[in-house]
Amino acid sequence: MTGLVVCVAALVVAGVYGVLQRRRSGRVRVRGRDDGKRLGVAELGGELGERATLVQFSSAFCAPCRATRRVLGEVAGMVPGVTHVEIDAEARLDLVRELEILKTPTVLVLDAGGRVVRRATGQPRKADVIAALGEAV
Repeated sequence: MTGLVVCVAALVVAGVYGVLQRRRSGRVRVRGRDDGKRLGVAELGGELGERATLVQFSSAFCAPCRATRRVLGEVAGMVPGVTHVEIDAEARLDLVRELEILKTPTVLVLDAGGRVVRRATGQPRKADVIAALGEAV
C-alpha cells in the first residue's frame, strides 16, 4: 500500500512539473541576468538590424528550431529594420555559456545597439515575438 501511495505522489509531482514547464516554454520574458548584455557583429557573425535583431540559438537535431526559424523569418520580413540571425549553439559554446543558454531554441531580442531586452526559451508564438519587438524598437 505504501508503494502505491509513493507511486501516485511521484506521478502527481511529475504531472505538475510537466504542466508548468509547458506553460513557460516559448514565452518571451525579461530576465534580470540579461540586463546590460550586448552582442555585436563579432558575436553574431552578422550585422545588427537597424531597429532590432532576433537572435536564435539552435542545434542540429532540434525540431522546434525549424519552426522557430520560420516564425522569426516571417516577423523579420514583416517589420522593417528587423534582422533574424541564427547561431549554431554547438559551434558557439563560448557564447552559449556567457549568455547562459540552457536549451534550444532560445531567442534573444536585441535593440538597435545590440542590448538584450527580451528572451524566450522554446518555440515562441509570432504574436509574442511582435509584442517583444515593441520594447526593442
